[in-house]
Amino acid sequence: MKTRLTPAQIQLLKDDLCTELATYLADDYHCTPQEAIEMLYTSETFERLQDDATGLYYQSPGYVYSFLQNELKSARVA
Repeated sequence: MKTRLTPAQIQLLKDDLCTELATYLADDYHCTPQEAIEMLYTSETFERLQDDATGLYYQSPGYVYSFLQNELKSARVA
């Protein structure tokens, strides 16, 4: 039997993941929590995370952070 997550449970997973991602950003980029949140919220990775169909909310913070790091590195080079 397959258990489905409720919308509230999915949102909680997303919120927790965003907290972890912002912490990683603040540590790695030596920025304030506010700057880290802004970096996250303006990213394509965040947009994908908000789309339930991607299932990113169900992945580990490290896995999702690898996408965010690649996105940020690409943006800095361009």
